[in-house]
Amino acid sequence: MSAILAGTEQPVVEVQNLRVRFGHTGPLVVKGISVALNRGECLALIGESGSGKSVTLRTLIGLTGYGSKVEADRLRFDGNDLNRFTENKWREIRGARIGFVLQDALGSLDPLRTVGREIDEPLRLHLSLTKNQRATRIIELLESVGVPEPAVRARQYPHQLSGGLRQRALLASAIACAPELVILDEPTTALDTIVQAQVLHLLESLRNGKTSMLIVSHDFGVVARLADRVAVMQEGLIVEQGAAETVFQDPQHPYTRSLLAAASSVHRLGIEASSGTSIFAFETPPSQRTRAGQSSVKLGSDRKTTPFTNRDGNYLIEANNLTKSFTGVDAKKRTVVSDVSFSLSQGSTLGIAGESGSGKTTLARMVLGLERPDSGLLKVEGRAWDSLSANGRRQERRRIQPVFQDPLSSFDPRFTVEKVLGEALGVSGYPSGVRRRNRAIELLELVRLDRTFLGRRPIELSGGQRQRIAIARALAPEPEVIVCDEPISSLDVSVQAQILDLLSDLKTRFRVAGIFISHDLGVIRRMSDQVLIMKDGLVVESGDVGAVFECPQHEYTRRLLDAVPRIEKRSDFVYA
Repeated sequence: MSAILAGTEQPVVEVQNLRVRFGHTGPLVVKGISVALNRGECLALIGESGSGKSVTLRTLIGLTGYGSKVEADRLRFDGNDLNRFTENKWREIRGARIGFVLQDALGSLDPLRTVGREIDEPLRLHLSLTKNQRATRIIELLESVGVPEPAVRARQYPHQLSGGLRQRALLASAIACAPELVILDEPTTALDTIVQAQVLHLLESLRNGKTSMLIVSHDFGVVARLADRVAVMQEGLIVEQGAAETVFQDPQHPYTRSLLAAASSVHRLGIEASSGTSIFAFETPPSQRTRAGQSSVKLGSDRKTTPFTNRDGNYLIEANNLTKSFTGVDAKKRTVVSDVSFSLSQGSTLGIAGESGSGKTTLARMVLGLERPDSGLLKVEGRAWDSLSANGRRQERRRIQPVFQDPLSSFDPRFTVEKVLGEALGVSGYPSGVRRRNRAIELLELVRLDRTFLGRRPIELSGGQRQRIAIARALAPEPEVIVCDEPISSLDVSVQAQILDLLSDLKTRFRVAGIFISHDLGVIRRMSDQVLIMKDGLVVESGDVGAVFECPQHEYTRRLLDAVPRIEKRSDFVYA
């Protein structure tokens, strides 16, 4: 179907009957879609992982991938036939006229150069600026996307940044030359709600300047705010498209309705505003609510927290006053985790929320024994990590399994999925051969994949598929504790719902405990019994997740909750 809008202005992007396959005999992954994008307009593609969204975006910047075959009746950017572009022609427009943010921030950034040099490249290649002018522009760009201490971050390498900071650096690089078209694949995936609000405001300002946008996002609150039109993709086809408000308010296709229902289930924060297949948030803004009999007062950042209690005193993990510092590129020592305490009981889940760079991932790495605290004590079933031998730590790590934020970098790129899962199963005692292969297939089925994925390598999978493999690997040793760092951030809403149901089922049936790190407060609310809210390495608020979310006491917690993008009613699109 054609999405070319009425009007005299030539569309910036014209796609008619686009077909993409990998290999000459491989199946079509994009099966004849047609879309158009006018100047200053934003079109969002939504759908499940593997539906062809990212392949479509990459085709429009000439990065479909090795072995791909692209065919289209019309494939144009600003009237230019993209089918005729040479690699040199692509280099002329990438970064200059088309900016792009791909899904995997760590994989998209060069690990051998600093963030500043990454942003400098498009400025140097496409603009006539002096070295000093470029240096000033780099700092301005990093500030515009909410990067703290931009002069310091510009001198750091990607591996030295949190996932959210990497995502913002990539966005800064994409908009450096003020391109006419910005292509965004999950641009806010790793961002907390406050930074997300700043980034969305920036993207809106670009649109006001006549920049066109093509965006993929599983966050329908983000889509509702940015997109003029929405195209829904399923298995390589567009099954529904139209004005964003129309699609969200009155979806016609059963698949669209199922996506919206899943989004409502996953991201609902608390008191429902109304009924229907939309995304609900709080009826009363968190900033206006208080606990019964209490006044809404700001708590100091030095507020002391106590470990969560457990009636039988049997803690799987107990952290007391953990503190961790790192020395930056400017030789300054910065405390990233400060005096944090908590306890985790069998079958319970602790949610950890806070802005990017607040210390969440460092805290998780200390729990996993991958970082040693500078001070404080961490116990696993009453035994201090520091007191265990190297062999003892290896034994304990089987019982505490991670799901990292960036799945691609956590896999050996040479391994097939079967070998990735087989390695984890081998550690768990599964003998090689038929039993191990059958168990690998069972694990794939648990995360909604089938046996055909066994022979694939990580680079051949979509971001959502890679994340599901990471979760399957974590489940292989049948752990007692799973430490999840943004485990569903790259998944579409329907798969998010399934993975969250799976983790909830493990918790119920096997009393698997969890530490769940996420910027998605609806997910934290759904999955957690207790919650820590972190800012600048400190726990500023903690307690029962319902009490904290329904009546937050700290101003920072209220800011996080107020910044959540949401559709409060079917016909009321709000970014509160």
